[in-house]
Amino acid sequence: MSELAFAKGFKDLIVYQRARQLQREVFPLSKAFPRDESFSLTNQIRRSSRSIGANIAEAWAKRRYERHFVSKLSDAEGELFETQHWIETAVECKYLELVQAKALNDKCVEIGRMLGSMMDKAELFCGEQYKIVRESHVEYFFDSTNATEH
Repeated sequence: MSELAFAKGFKDLIVYQRARQLQREVFPLSKAFPRDESFSLTNQIRRSSRSIGANIAEAWAKRRYERHFVSKLSDAEGELFETQHWIETAVECKYLELVQAKALNDKCVEIGRMLGSMMDKAELFCGEQYKIVRESHVEYFFDSTNATEH
């Protein structure tokens, strides 16, 4: 049995890499949307697709606390679903071809499965090894002799 490689950072996570790929694919496609959609559909689909990876990165920082980790992954999943909504909207408005939308949605489904698996197995990402203090302890104290009045 081969030994599994563990991610050293969020950038090592395949789900993060796939989320970044999705956002890179959404951007040029959304450039073709009409100008009058700039502050609505174009902005919304770009924002939600970019937020997926951002929330995965935040989840990585929260893995000291399993519930926070899962909460941030849940936020990523919410942004993923929002992206799927905007993809469908773009198709209905005839800004995206069905083949383009299918390719994007297939990526969304894959990312969603990975996020779901991570949430189901959060204990593998979180735990005692992440509950250590990263910095050395420093003594904090207040010297009242040097205090100035306000």
